[in-house]
Amino acid sequence: MGKLKLGVLISGRGSNLQALINACREPAFPAEIVLVISNRADAGGLARAEAVGIATKVIPHAQFPDREAFDMALDESLRGAEVGLVCLAGFMRLLSAGFAERWRDRLINIHPSLLPAFKGLDAHAQALAAGVRLSGCTVHYVTPAMDAGPIIVQAAVPVTPDDDEASLAARILDAEHVCYPLAVRLIAEGRVRVSEGRAVIAGGGPCGPALINPRA
Repeated sequence: MGKLKLGVLISGRGSNLQALINACREPAFPAEIVLVISNRADAGGLARAEAVGIATKVIPHAQFPDREAFDMALDESLRGAEVGLVCLAGFMRLLSAGFAERWRDRLINIHPSLLPAFKGLDAHAQALAAGVRLSGCTVHYVTPAMDAGPIIVQAAVPVTPDDDEASLAARILDAEHVCYPLAVRLIAEGRVRVSEGRAVIAGGGPCGPALINPRA
């Protein structure tokens, strides 16, 4: 069986895209990125993809009359590249319910909190305002409800008394760069199934002190 073909959607610098690129460079990694799409021509992540020979495409959202028309253009490009899994990596557009349904269980996102806590924008500020001692990141399947799909991988990081949004975001981003490739690998290896609204991981080992769940 060939490698799982990934399509990555970005809007910005593409640091999580780079984490996926690095993972896919490993010969044994069971997935490959075949297309990177951005809604912004100035997204820094496009250069990251082009530097390693990955096909890129810019689909400016402002050129479409509504969200559904934009999403149909995304859908057409992804299907044209025979993408099997869509990864949102800093893609700053809300996708329509129709798109989420068409790609159900084949569309994932990474969010900078321990969902279901602190959904939506400003997750770092929400965590600091709440005074939590732990925050982190979550890789989850995308459903029509925002930040509410089945959880695949999570990692927790400490919140220190002197943290601000920037310092907490940097600590969480380091965890994101571990969790996103792990989630893709688990899916590509066929170890993830969705049952009754939950992602069930086959063969996940016990969790260790790193607080990444599941362990590979």
